[in-house]
Amino acid sequence: MISRLPVGSQNSSPILFIHGMMHGAWCWDVHFLDYFAQHGFAAYAVNLRGHGKSEGRERLRWTRIADFAKDVENAVQQLPHSPILIGHSMGGFIIQKYLEDHNAPGAVLLSSPAPAGLLSTTLRILRRHPLTFAKVNLTLSLLPMVQTPQLAREAFFSSDFPDEELLTYWKQMEDESYMAFLDMVFLDRPKPGKVKTPMLILGAGRDNMLRPREIEATARAYKTRAIIIPNVAHNSMLEQGWQTVADRILVWLKDRELRNDIEVLGEAEKDTVFENRDLTRGIYHLQ
Repeated sequence: MISRLPVGSQNSSPILFIHGMMHGAWCWDVHFLDYFAQHGFAAYAVNLRGHGKSEGRERLRWTRIADFAKDVENAVQQLPHSPILIGHSMGGFIIQKYLEDHNAPGAVLLSSPAPAGLLSTTLRILRRHPLTFAKVNLTLSLLPMVQTPQLAREAFFSSDFPDEELLTYWKQMEDESYMAFLDMVFLDRPKPGKVKTPMLILGAGRDNMLRPREIEATARAYKTRAIIIPNVAHNSMLEQGWQTVADRILVWLKDRELRNDIEVLGEAEKDTVFENRDLTRGIYHLQ
């Protein structure tokens, strides 16, 4: 687990970031960890088993989503306070499964598969790249999906994403669990009715993996609304517009913080809360 701690005062709830398929904690270390620490959050990112320097690479092919959810549980237990959970893609799917049996102050699903699963995405990949899809199933490996920088761009990045940065991130991508992929398609789909944690559901306007309607389906399942960030692709935490995504999360976190504060105020004090807010900084004003 890697971390960035704020200088000075900090929010009571830390943030735990969960990476997606073929990535590792490194994807949060480019922009998000420092940025959220600068805004007062103790920020942590975990390498799931078989990723980065974590153990379990030799068993990765057969690792289940439930195993990854256990990794999240273990990471949470290492933190001083219950964290806000932020997951990208598969990381958001894992968070959904984790929250079936656990609570958290809040959770953010960033371009994450819907509870209905990845069948639609899988069929789109099959139609676009039938030979690549066949190789995935013959080798029980997800690496063929990103065997070239061009395939990685199509899956994760905008068409105008800088080539040099693309190559840097592509070189850090690694194989993924074939069984976890099947879990997300149909074997172990989330049960939204068991989840009580408030959620922010974010999608990406240029996402080639998950369509806006699939992100909206996730939001409906959790009785909230989806927000689609324009001009960013699936890996929105690494895209040129990453700060827009981070700021939208900060606005939501500040809103949650204010709501919690209002719940403990008396009626007279509640009347002093102003509704105006700075959406760029996500700051709410109390007098």
